[in-house]
Amino acid sequence: MHRLSAVALAALLFFGVLTVWIPHRWPVHALQAGVFILCIPWAAVITLRARPPRGSLVLIPLGGAVLWGLLQLLFGWTVYRFETWNAVLTWTTHLAVFWLALQIFALPENRLWSRRALLYFGFALSVLSTVQYFTTPGRIFGIFAVDYANVGPFLNRDHYSTFVELILPLALFEALRERRRTLPHALMAGALFASVIAGASRAGSILVTLEILVVLFLGLSPRFAPAGRLGRAISWTALFAVVFVAVVGWEVLWRRFQDPDPYRGRRELLQSSIAMLRDRPWTGFGLGTWPTAYPSYALFDTGHFANHAHNDWAEWAAEGGLPFLLMLLAVAGWSARLAIRSPWGIGVVAALLHCLVDFPMQRLAISAILFTLLGALAAAAGASSLGPRFSAYSAVHGR
Repeated sequence: MHRLSAVALAALLFFGVLTVWIPHRWPVHALQAGVFILCIPWAAVITLRARPPRGSLVLIPLGGAVLWGLLQLLFGWTVYRFETWNAVLTWTTHLAVFWLALQIFALPENRLWSRRALLYFGFALSVLSTVQYFTTPGRIFGIFAVDYANVGPFLNRDHYSTFVELILPLALFEALRERRRTLPHALMAGALFASVIAGASRAGSILVTLEILVVLFLGLSPRFAPAGRLGRAISWTALFAVVFVAVVGWEVLWRRFQDPDPYRGRRELLQSSIAMLRDRPWTGFGLGTWPTAYPSYALFDTGHFANHAHNDWAEWAAEGGLPFLLMLLAVAGWSARLAIRSPWGIGVVAALLHCLVDFPMQRLAISAILFTLLGALAAAAGASSLGPRFSAYSAVHGR
């Protein structure tokens, strides 16, 4: 059941990524339905066998996020009930994905298999996305025309780079852990890194560079990289990164870095979000209602609909108030602590940092991967409680 569930969850995540560009709600609802259906057999097994489910402290703030949205609906704190109901459904999906990952990845074999499946999918998509970025710009998979400068199935370069930020540490960790896998996984890491440079995301390029440095720094510990393997991993990763960046080019990214005011527009949206938080610091305007409440606080008008604050943290604060913000900060702090113990999870921290300048968590395809990895981190943290066999497996193959 564990492996079948791992395969089903991976298929749902891949489906979400491949359909993220579709402007309708049905792919999101299909992903949500799949997650909830996958929870049913697990809930049945736990109930019928009277076996307590695996738990984690992070279930408290995640459950609190769902409860907070329900309280906003109950007490009439939201300015748009329909959108708050949708947001409650989204956060319930996040909670369900995390809980599923916590149960499924209790077995180290499943964690290893799922990490590699996600890595190979991400690597293949990065290669395809980079090729299509240059050969068929403005077309998803070279077929479907869109009005955006897409990178693969993503209509936003920052969302694509956030996806890579979640995947890249998986390649780096594999390159450190096993000698026979160093070369192919360093190649994957170089290709993933170069795809972000080609997509010209400024925040993304900074974060993927920092990821490489942080993971390789953590590789100084013999616990993660046996003696002599770190230098090999650094050499191959650097070589492939330089070669692939030379192939795809860095000129567009460099020009974007020359912008004298790169935070233009985002700054005003942030100021408006802070003003919204000042007005409702304890209740917020209602989860999912930032676009509804924002016009009263707008500092400029571009003639376009402002759908997000381009800062997930500011948007969460405006919608949920300080209590909701503190719950999510608790999740972020917890994930940072565990990512240091399991460096393949560093991407969760990088993605949450990217949320300071964009809105990747408003795409369920991305947030579902983040909470899956978060659940895997939680499962890895409790691996020792599963017995000697699993502890030995983790020591050999990585947590």
